[in-house]
Amino acid sequence: MAEITKQEEGTFLMLFNRSGYVLNFSTNDFDVFTTNSIGEALCAKYGFSKGKSLIAYLNSATDENRFKLLSDLFHYYEDNMEYEYNENYEDDLYWGSSISRYDERYARIYKKCKTIIDRLEGGSSAIAKTADDLKGKFSSEYMSQQIELMVSMQSTNPTNAIGLAKELIESCCKTILDELGIEWSKNDDVPQLTNKAMGALNLLPANIQETDQGADAIKAVLGNLRAIPTKLAEIRNPFGSGHGKSASFQGLEERHAKLAVGSSITFVDFIWSTYENQKKLGVKAI
Repeated sequence: MAEITKQEEGTFLMLFNRSGYVLNFSTNDFDVFTTNSIGEALCAKYGFSKGKSLIAYLNSATDENRFKLLSDLFHYYEDNMEYEYNENYEDDLYWGSSISRYDERYARIYKKCKTIIDRLEGGSSAIAKTADDLKGKFSSEYMSQQIELMVSMQSTNPTNAIGLAKELIESCCKTILDELGIEWSKNDDVPQLTNKAMGALNLLPANIQETDQGADAIKAVLGNLRAIPTKLAEIRNPFGSGHGKSASFQGLEERHAKLAVGSSITFVDFIWSTYENQKKLGVKAI
């Protein structure tokens, strides 16, 4: 069963509870919504405002029902109030004039809630779990924040997510090289950094001996692994963040961002785990 902490619940309430109101619901609409979600009309049950009725219910509900209602409210918000958390969203009002109602504070809270929902619902399943594991492995607060931001932006800002996927690999390789005392230049691009890090960890195809069992298959897999950063960099240049775009620019979709993020996390998890394992065994870098 999905478990949600009281701290996480508080994050959702910061997004949903608006001075006694809940999102953009009328009292009747809120009762209809909660009835459909958890089988109870909360305002009718408690006789409070929408916000207080929601809190009263969460304080007494089972963990399963707490999560069900918070999850349903989150997806309602995501589907119906995109204008608030998506900076590029536009409403066509008043004969074609565009009025943005983007709110930076709620956008930040939305990203935190999105991360929680992805974890609890198994969003990106193994990838989401691996991302959480990586945040625990890295002692760097910067890299942990980079991972969290990258995952949260897959749906809200695919362009930036693709850019961060490439930058995560770059940061990981630089960290490994620094830990191993291997020099790298600020002019090194991602493929060069990758080759240095993988070479130091004996992960290049050339490091595999022909006499090793399954040598050909292992070489092929490592070759494909090495290609991930190179191809992500190639995608990032025209489609990711970090370069100025023309007014006609159209980014890739969420599914492309998920592919980039998933590939980046898979790469980083493998080489960082290899680095940690070799350090534990006392294997020296080459």
